[in-house]
Amino acid sequence: MNKDNRDFFWPSYVDLMTALFLIMLVLFVLSYKMFTDKDAENRRNIARLQVEVQEKRKLDEIKAALSRLDGRYFQYNERYKRHELLVDVLFPQSSAQLPKRSLAPLRRAGEELSRVINSIKGEDVKYLIVIDGRAASFPKGDSRNITQREYALELSYKRALTLLQFWQNAGIKFPKDRIELIASGSGFEGAGRSGDVRDRRFVIQVLPKVGTLEKQQIN
Repeated sequence: MNKDNRDFFWPSYVDLMTALFLIMLVLFVLSYKMFTDKDAENRRNIARLQVEVQEKRKLDEIKAALSRLDGRYFQYNERYKRHELLVDVLFPQSSAQLPKRSLAPLRRAGEELSRVINSIKGEDVKYLIVIDGRAASFPKGDSRNITQREYALELSYKRALTLLQFWQNAGIKFPKDRIELIASGSGFEGAGRSGDVRDRRFVIQVLPKVGTLEKQQIN
């Protein structure tokens, strides 16, 4: 190799090595950025899954506790995913007054529901308890200018409100910071209606609401 070729070779070689070094450096930076982004995403996914697992465990705990409701007063309807109050509360037609013979078992049912709800610990768990009243039929000869649906909704709501007030007056307590107690009336409507007089019974919807549990800090 003559002198002119050597003078040309080494600068070219240095330029080539420099270019390769820069390419490798860029690839390293890009790879590191992709790795750190993926690592952060994996950490977020793991933290989210951990929260979901904790919430699932809490919901399972709540479901297990509610399953301990005394079968003399409550029955869980698997088909419609609801608790049904088994106490016979056969209101006189068009009346929202609780029959006297139903007062004692209704009080015990309320005490049982309160006992189970209060036994579930955890400030992150809140409940929506809906007392759903029912009406079975539209009375013949009703002189008011009201539709059958309006009549049923009004009467069934009044019945639910009567039960709610009865429990409150009986001193049955639910944790106010975790329980929202609501009276509701579905009238003639609602899933699982049979159309007979027993449709005047109550349905108790116990809906747990598990708030997002404290998430792990992701660095």
